[in-house]
Amino acid sequence: MKSKRFFKAALLAATLPALMLNSTLATAQDDYPSRPITMVVGYSAGGATDILARLIAKSLTEELKQTVIVENKAGANSNIGAEYVARAKNDGYTIYVGTIANTINRSLYKDLRYDFVKDFEPIGLMATIPNVLVVNPKLPFKTVQDYIQYAKENPGKLTCASSGIGSSINMSCELFKIQTGTDILHVPYRGSGPAVTDLLGGQVDSMFDNLPSSLPHIQAGTLRPIATTTSKRVKALPDTPTFAEEGVKDFVVQSWFGLNAPAGTPEPVIKRLNEALNKALAKPEVVAAYDKNGFTAPEQPNSPDSLKQYTQAEIDKWKLVVEKANLSAN
Repeated sequence: MKSKRFFKAALLAATLPALMLNSTLATAQDDYPSRPITMVVGYSAGGATDILARLIAKSLTEELKQTVIVENKAGANSNIGAEYVARAKNDGYTIYVGTIANTINRSLYKDLRYDFVKDFEPIGLMATIPNVLVVNPKLPFKTVQDYIQYAKENPGKLTCASSGIGSSINMSCELFKIQTGTDILHVPYRGSGPAVTDLLGGQVDSMFDNLPSSLPHIQAGTLRPIATTTSKRVKALPDTPTFAEEGVKDFVVQSWFGLNAPAGTPEPVIKRLNEALNKALAKPEVVAAYDKNGFTAPEQPNSPDSLKQYTQAEIDKWKLVVEKANLSAN
């Protein structure tokens, strides 16, 4: 009898810590979020990713009743920010704005220290946007054919800025060069913001920029839009033709942004964030801001699984493009 009581006591002592831990984790998930959340952007301030992140962070703050802070960790075409979050604690308090660049990077970089599939839990798609070819208005060309002619008459002299090697901005330029047989010099920056600044200053000639970061300058007349990388004209730029209209067929590039958490983040936390994101996307002020800035909201249901499938499809698509263009960042 004594040995049986001893065995029960020993068993209770062994299981109690695990029970207490599980209880603590469950309570933490039920109370989530109980403190501020950091939303990491892999680019510098001022670009499309940063603009979108700050817009969504404001609405998430209202939905979650906790402050969502945007933190910029620029460099290596967003790899620095992605690696930082991949190694963060998987408790839902550090999340990442993944982009089309992260799916391109899977093929472009041979020594990545994170895996965008294995190291992240998808939360939901945030938005999609077109790219637009913009030039310094001091340059003589006003159409795509003018741009092509200038590039062919001045091989290697026309410059094309981007937010980094492998970004959708860079890949748009590379695809354009392949399809038109032009020699255009790529000039990478640490984010769209600094690239646009130099474009405005005349240090570079052109850029296949994400629409939101160039739109205010287009509206102010300080940048000239040539064409958009869409199948139809963009609502925010009704007078700007598509590349197809200008004679460059099958040239469609859609940039996108998705919210992700470190792998292993509890499912209830992912669900809470997904619900908050979708509620934020439905807010009238967010809908109005999307229209104003050229963002397109994702179709519903916007689930973690749908972002997971979309991410994998993008990885497969851009792997073929990287191989065809013979690109490498290493």
